[in-house]
Amino acid sequence: MDQRPSFKTALADTMTAATGQVLPLLARLRHALGQRLGSEESPVSSEPGREGNSVVLQIAGMTCGSCASHVQKVLLEAPGVHEANVSYAEGTARVSGDEALDPAALSAAVQAAGYQAVAAKRARDSTPQNRRSGKTPDHEAKQGRRGAPLRVAIIGSGGAAMAAALRAAEDGARVTLIERGTIGGTCVNVGCVPSKIMIRAAHIAHLRRESPFDEGIAATIPTIKREKLLAQQQARVDELRHAKYEGILEGNTAIAVLGGEAKFQDSHTLIVRLNEGGESEIRFDRCLIAAGASPAVPPIPGLKETLYWTSTEALASDTIPARLAVIGSSVVAVELAQAFARLGSKVTILARSTLFFREDPAIGEAVTAAFRAEGVEVLEHTQASNVAFVDGEFVLTTGDGELRADKLLIATGRAPNTRGLALEAGGVAVNPQGAIIVDKHMRTSAPHIYAAGDCTNQPQFVYVAAAAGTRAAINMTGGDAALDLTAMPAVVFTDPQVATVGYSEAEAHHEGIETDSRTLTLDNVPRALANFDTRGFIKLVTEVGSGRLIGVQAVAPDAGELIQTAALAIRARMTAQELADQLFPYLTMVEGLKLAAQTFSKDVKQLSCCAG
Repeated sequence: MDQRPSFKTALADTMTAATGQVLPLLARLRHALGQRLGSEESPVSSEPGREGNSVVLQIAGMTCGSCASHVQKVLLEAPGVHEANVSYAEGTARVSGDEALDPAALSAAVQAAGYQAVAAKRARDSTPQNRRSGKTPDHEAKQGRRGAPLRVAIIGSGGAAMAAALRAAEDGARVTLIERGTIGGTCVNVGCVPSKIMIRAAHIAHLRRESPFDEGIAATIPTIKREKLLAQQQARVDELRHAKYEGILEGNTAIAVLGGEAKFQDSHTLIVRLNEGGESEIRFDRCLIAAGASPAVPPIPGLKETLYWTSTEALASDTIPARLAVIGSSVVAVELAQAFARLGSKVTILARSTLFFREDPAIGEAVTAAFRAEGVEVLEHTQASNVAFVDGEFVLTTGDGELRADKLLIATGRAPNTRGLALEAGGVAVNPQGAIIVDKHMRTSAPHIYAAGDCTNQPQFVYVAAAAGTRAAINMTGGDAALDLTAMPAVVFTDPQVATVGYSEAEAHHEGIETDSRTLTLDNVPRALANFDTRGFIKLVTEVGSGRLIGVQAVAPDAGELIQTAALAIRARMTAQELADQLFPYLTMVEGLKLAAQTFSKDVKQLSCCAG
């Protein structure tokens, strides 16, 4: 029998009238300690949901912290209630009070407010036994309606979707993953993986044809067997898709894969038009939209009537066209343009402005110079006003006349795959470009619906998508995780590569940040000199006053390998001087960061090779 009431009575007898409020304070303290520590002495009655003078309810239908506050207010107004603690993350309400507490009446009050409630058998996460077994309050957040596992629906199967599915399943949720096409999404199937394989093959072909060491190593014109390169490329794609996507999903019993096209019926229901026919209704407690993006096609007259390429068709082609025209000026356009040129195409790029016009101007200038040196024609400030396919060739009309090509690659960006999702039925808002608007927690305008990856207003990089998917899953299952993009590195796999992180000078000035910057050409970097390849530069942007590094832009062979060091320096809020004082291994390209940092206080041309 619990002896503490008599102890409180004895204590009260010793108190004066001025301290007459001690009893209720002790009762509330006892309840709070019971919740935090779990009282093995507190009796559990046989009545469902009742623990001594407290009741535990499982609440379904809450979609945010405001819902929890609403439920709490309703419970505090119920008869016999002294205290109510409602957790949105756990989906529970713990109510304490006097003997008038009635679990059925409390459930009815909650249901009248628009939520579902049922009295739990006992508060599983408040007992010492559960603490000893490793369960935490977050464990209960994995439960959805009536104590069942949280139901999570995920639209898509790419980097964001897979990261979220695996994390949500790990955290106890039951996941339904819906994919209308090939498992794995863009990156592994038609994006990062096949493009980098093709780019690498093209790089090897280029080095056999031409290198800085041709005086001592005889160059040769390579024979390009595109069909064999394509088979090698596709075999690796298939291997990675099975190892990193299909095989993992097959072995995870908490994740069900549904083939079909999803759209919202309401804020908690998806209708899936199944690939094999018919429809399926999927009810969910939380949903992640990770539908990705597709190549955007500009409204050029005549274009839609031709068999133009997007990156998907270009990467899957088993031939190398003699003449290739490329419309576009950013990542996909320049990567594939150079790859096809190195594999044997005569390539012409039509850039509406300049290459990389959104970046520091020096980047576009350096890449343009490198391309022209390789025979790639870059037409700046040039647009096609009409496209036709006549007598087996593409005819592009421009302000400077006609351009003819055997194939036409459209690489003008990617558009989010949101148009067929009926997002309005789910209460999900998009921006004017159709991208889903998310906050740093990946929440959409519907608090229980999340989004990640290329279908959102976040940067379209697979590593951003995967990080966002993981954080979305943490938040869907009761956690609190945010995605910080202030030091997000980006790489373009041209040769030389383009790599950036943080602010450019123009971006910093737009934010009202006064800057100081230094640009180091690669003829000052020993590794570049040893390679006989000094194309490019490394530029550091610092904040005036603090000297803190806030941005790095690099055009260099293997720039992608040095940019992460710059990202870590920015993340650590290092100054240029602190970066200059670090030890960097000699004859590495990343040493260029140290040399660039030294230029803020020294003339690096007057330093010995590996001066510290």
